[in-house]
Amino acid sequence: MAAADFFKNEAHRLAEFPVARDSIFMAHAGVCILPRRVVKAMQDYLEMCCVAHQESGEVWRTLNETRIVAAKLIGARASEISLLGPTSLGLSLVANGLPWQAGDEIVCYHDDYPANVYPWMDLQRRGVVLKFVQTAAPGAVTLESVERALTPKTKMVALASCHFLTGYRIDVNAIGKMLRERGIWFCLDAIQTIGAFDTRVDYVDFLSADAHKWMLGPMAAGIFYVREELQELLHPSLIGAWNVKSPNFIAQSEIEFERDGRRYEPGVLNAVGIIGMKAGLEMLLELGMENISARLLELKSHLVPKLEALGFSVLPPTGGAAASGITTATREGGLSLEQVFDHLTKNHVVVSLRHNRAGRAHLRFSPHFYNTKMEIDRVVNLISCAG
Repeated sequence: MAAADFFKNEAHRLAEFPVARDSIFMAHAGVCILPRRVVKAMQDYLEMCCVAHQESGEVWRTLNETRIVAAKLIGARASEISLLGPTSLGLSLVANGLPWQAGDEIVCYHDDYPANVYPWMDLQRRGVVLKFVQTAAPGAVTLESVERALTPKTKMVALASCHFLTGYRIDVNAIGKMLRERGIWFCLDAIQTIGAFDTRVDYVDFLSADAHKWMLGPMAAGIFYVREELQELLHPSLIGAWNVKSPNFIAQSEIEFERDGRRYEPGVLNAVGIIGMKAGLEMLLELGMENISARLLELKSHLVPKLEALGFSVLPPTGGAAASGITTATREGGLSLEQVFDHLTKNHVVVSLRHNRAGRAHLRFSPHFYNTKMEIDRVVNLISCAG
């Protein structure tokens, strides 16, 4: 079904997203709700497992097809895709697998989601130096701010494609191109944009993203990308019988890694999760990322002025090229945001309660393409009634 028809066909919307029958789910930047087709794909696999082998030939064909689908979504080769989640696993593989030397510098953003900070912090015990991007506003990582943090010792820049609190979406291509020209690796935590906005790896060296947010997939199934030219350089730090060649399941006298994305998959894969992820990715490709992105920005432009009319301060960006599907707001006076959050929860509305470094509470709204303006109006009305 075309995206435009999906948005207009209420019966189809409710059939694919039954949560919308009696709830309003706007927390896809946290852990998403699953579409019906994703659940069915996993159920069908589990039913098959009652009567057939969990790793049948058909299952392996499906898993390998998932590499192709994932690669298409981010503009990569299937050979560059490992089927690993969560996001932190892929980021940790990058941190632990590269040949760091004492004095090497990594640039990251201290107020990114912790999964994209701690792996780089841990490298300090090996003599790696951490440099933090300084931003003019929370989450606003720009080309210029990254460039200012670079030195002749910078080996890698590790950033999130979109800030988890403010929703600021970085210019991945511009930053990546600048880094490529300087011979600096670029590692991307892409969990907050894949499935919501076009996220390509033309100038990205490493990428990790679990499926459980905008990709509308299950937890602990994800995409780990390593640029083909760097696969020999990034040593697999997880080692097992699947990523090391073991003919007839016999341990060899030397370790020889499998080629392509299998290099980073040490053991059995999360088949049921990956099959679910594949169904979600196919849905996104069917609808078209450009249509999904436009829909998210349309919903944002409907939500922001209504929140502002209730006295909320909405964190920037509220529009423009850096805007995303995340809208985060705070306010002074009235009921505490913790109380507003509880009121929404009791009325079957799911949003996220988040806090900044100073401890100030924020409400984070992250609707996906299937949410409607009427649902937004209902949420705003509930907030207004709460006081």
